Amino acid sequence: MVIRDYEPQDCEELARLFYNTVHTVNAKDYTKEQLDVWATGKIDLEKWDRSFQEHYCVVAVDGKSVIGFGDIDSTGYLDRLYVHADYQGKGVAASICDKLEQAVPGKVVTHASITARPFFEKRGYKMIREQQVERQGIYLTNFIMEKDKCS
Repeated sequence: MVIRDYEPQDCEELARLFYNTVHTVNAKDYTKEQLDVWATGKIDLEKWDRSFQEHYCVVAVDGKSVIGFGDIDSTGYLDRLYVHADYQGKGVAASICDKLEQAVPGKVVTHASITARPFFEKRGYKMIREQQVERQGIYLTNFIMEKDKCS
């Protein structure tokens, strides 16, 4: 596995990985209705590409296959972290997260799904609060989590 910087030509593949990961990995913690509003399959690729380029974004690659990605902004907000269903539990997310956390000073904050919460807790993130996020009239639970890298 290689972790490399994001390139604009990755965007479409990352959008597919996001959709497939949400609809497989997160299916144990969310209803089909919730998954459908979380990952609709209709991503504005131009907007995503712009967001990836404004953030520090890395891509995990195994051979020629993209197996994960993540991004963090300059304030320490870890926005997206997704790993292909076939690569869960193999250290991909940890490797991506290591790179993202090293890219910013101070605190890192993320909005972790029910599925991702244990992963972040193992990395030393503390839950600040649970929240309900509304998408198209459907509510999804996630957790605002924070890691102070200085402590």
